Amino acid sequence: MSEAVISELNDGIAIWRMNYVETRNAISDGGMIDALVELAEEAQNNSAIRVIILTGNGPAFSSGGNVKKIREEMTESDKTPHELASWYREGIQRIPLAFQRLDVPIIAAVNGPAIGAGCDLTCMCDMRVAAESARFAESFVKLGIIPGDGGSWLLPRAVGLAKAAEMAFTGDPISAQEALACGLVSKVVPDDQLMDEAIKLAKRIAVNPPVSVRMAKQLIREGQQTDLETHLQMAAVMQAVSHRTDDHREAMNAIFEKRKGEYKGR
Repeated sequence: MSEAVISELNDGIAIWRMNYVETRNAISDGGMIDALVELAEEAQNNSAIRVIILTGNGPAFSSGGNVKKIREEMTESDKTPHELASWYREGIQRIPLAFQRLDVPIIAAVNGPAIGAGCDLTCMCDMRVAAESARFAESFVKLGIIPGDGGSWLLPRAVGLAKAAEMAFTGDPISAQEALACGLVSKVVPDDQLMDEAIKLAKRIAVNPPVSVRMAKQLIREGQQTDLETHLQMAAVMQAVSHRTDDHREAMNAIFEKRKGEYKGR
């Protein structure tokens, strides 16, 4: 089988291309889970990476779980419910946890269908840009299962409770334009312009002081789970740290000197 994810880094922008074209980038296949988790862990500790774009090679973003493999694991094996639960925890559930811990912004460039766990994978990213051919489906119910990868936690935070419920209870796909209307994606572009648009967005992020960008992501992430007072305390501490960075001084100097800032990430 081909390499699970192809990674490249240029000018602070990492591009991760899921590369199991033969299975439409099924997440449960081979080393896809390991590859995504390892890349996220490496990016967290690599100051050269300022923003990440996740996309799929071939016509699909991700078909989610490999249905044949799921059938083998769930119906043809003699695993107990406890063993099956461990299979999820030690498998696909590692991805949302790794992405949640990652302070580098991630853009999902959705180049085609994002189905089941593939739809949830887009929700694990911070921003989503879609090609016109993209479609999204929280389709687990069609297989008689539920979003075991964290989708029921992720999707409502992206589209709201009512739309998430509709998608999860029906399993029906929505088009890229419907995804735009409900806030699942921020932009829809022709297929041949998708990567250009994603890179354009990534560049707008990468030009900023990387420490501030990472801290902003931390605050946005934690703000979904904490009360306002706790959040403000965190913000005060992070703001105090940012005021003492070289990049803050460089940003201020660049404004007054009417030039672009040159940031070192410290």
